[in-house]
Amino acid sequence: MKIGIVSDGKFGDRAFEIIKEKFPTEWIPAPFIQSPIADDIELALPECDLYISYVRHPDVALAVIGKKKPVILGVSFGPGFLRQAKAINEDIIAPPTMCSLEDNTWVPEINEFAKVFGKPQFDVKIRDDGTIDTVRVLRGSPCGSTVAASAELPGTQISEEQLRHYGLRICHFCRAPRLGKTCDKEVSGLFHIRELVRSVNAVNPKASEGVKAFVEGLENVIEERMAR
Repeated sequence: MKIGIVSDGKFGDRAFEIIKEKFPTEWIPAPFIQSPIADDIELALPECDLYISYVRHPDVALAVIGKKKPVILGVSFGPGFLRQAKAINEDIIAPPTMCSLEDNTWVPEINEFAKVFGKPQFDVKIRDDGTIDTVRVLRGSPCGSTVAASAELPGTQISEEQLRHYGLRICHFCRAPRLGKTCDKEVSGLFHIRELVRSVNAVNPKASEGVKAFVEGLENVIEERMAR
């Protein structure tokens, strides 16, 4: 499967470097248009099975969508835009963050991509004293933040302080804008904390007993942020 990363220059460069390690991937420059409205955009795209759009202008994004191929919107423009886009091309998704993708959509190409990149999955090994021995990332963010931040976890223990630090490290490595329209780096940090604790619980529930209240509060924060 060939993937096209369409960018007007600000976002998508790191995702391109990471994704091309797993899939044939092409970097596709797009115009950056400052005018609120842009008509008759001519956008020549090389043939790909899936496009990931990091363009910041809705009319340029619609030009990508108009190619009638599956599209993941790495930068989106709200539910009204998505309804308009789906009237042109049904095979589009606008995930809350690029690290929340799951391989359960109606689009085979998106599912194939999301088996490798998206909602974090970990293989965690815990020592008898509750210390994290190893963390292997089975699926992570296309920007590489999952792998980079998780490499710092071995030798630590699951505590509220450590989980907060891990979330901050995800934010540090994440390329999404802070408080972005859809892909929000702080939400990315929350997602990673939640999935890490779930992975720890799967192998050693005792190791995370001390953070149950913190994780429950985390779920409430995620719900509130997603409802905005």
